[in-house]
Amino acid sequence: MNRRLPQSAAVILTIAAVAAVPVVAEVRAQPDIPVLDQGAPATTTPPPYDPKMTRTGLLRTEPVGPRRERLHIASAAMRREITVDVLRGSGEGPHPVLYLLDGVDGDPTSAWITKGRAAEFFADKPVDVVLTSGGTGSMYSDWLRHDTALGLNRWETFLTEELPPIVESLLRSNGKRAIAGVSMGAQAAMMLTQRHPGLYGAVAGMSGCYSTADPLGHAVTTITVASRGGNVENLWGPPSSPEWAAHDSLLGAEKLRGTAIYLSASSGAPTTADLIAIANSPSIVDALAMAGGGTALEAGARQCTERFAARLTELEIPATVEYSPQGMHTWPDFEAQLPRAWEVLAKALGL
Repeated sequence: MNRRLPQSAAVILTIAAVAAVPVVAEVRAQPDIPVLDQGAPATTTPPPYDPKMTRTGLLRTEPVGPRRERLHIASAAMRREITVDVLRGSGEGPHPVLYLLDGVDGDPTSAWITKGRAAEFFADKPVDVVLTSGGTGSMYSDWLRHDTALGLNRWETFLTEELPPIVESLLRSNGKRAIAGVSMGAQAAMMLTQRHPGLYGAVAGMSGCYSTADPLGHAVTTITVASRGGNVENLWGPPSSPEWAAHDSLLGAEKLRGTAIYLSASSGAPTTADLIAIANSPSIVDALAMAGGGTALEAGARQCTERFAARLTELEIPATVEYSPQGMHTWPDFEAQLPRAWEVLAKALGL
């Protein structure tokens, strides 16, 4: 008897197994341990909601470093204050803008800064980088309903309508923009690009999944939302809802034509740096458990990326696709993908 699972079923099972495994907070706090982008629910406390916040606008700016600011923005769409970090580009402006999306955890400060070393990478680049925070388990989408655990999410409206006029006016940008993300943020970057043709000149997805309507995409989306305590039917409704297909980048891939596209994923095999980090961790047992999750998730992301790349090839839509023979679903490995993505984004932005 053939005991081999279909490829999509294998991906679903590996991701489901990892999403159900608790991540020990003390382990995650150690900087020398590979940090997964997915794990158990970080919190079930929803973000604040202010029914009186009916206007969108910049509340205040907070200097953080020589070229870094934190913007506090009133969002009428989400009825709360949203904070974003801005890394100002080097040299004289005006500059293009890169919107960089975080993964599922939606930390108070983007993990691209705290774990992915984005500030160091972009320090000498002539581009202004805008980094989201607080989008925990949201898929960076507009939800149909308020969620008990994840609150009111209208991230698509915020990212495509509310945020750009505010931040690009403040930065005096040159009008060119790109978007990129990792894991959940990779899916969202591609989704926003295909749902808003022409808004972004380039898009990069690193270690993501890009379908939502097929069984694999539905399962990955459900697990992502549920891993942070959310009810996925509050997102786009039941599986029969047309909203699931409307957010599927495989189905909407034709709308990406004319956009510079970068995709990457790794095999899931640990790198030498990953192994050294595990060996040096305070708890090798806990670090190994986390590394096993990183292997499974990245293997799943690799298969998702291969499916999406095949769809682009079928449509004869050009894309730069890179697969690394080593690398897990951890921030040290996401950091390694960023320079390769930047080569494609920079060219499209005219840099």
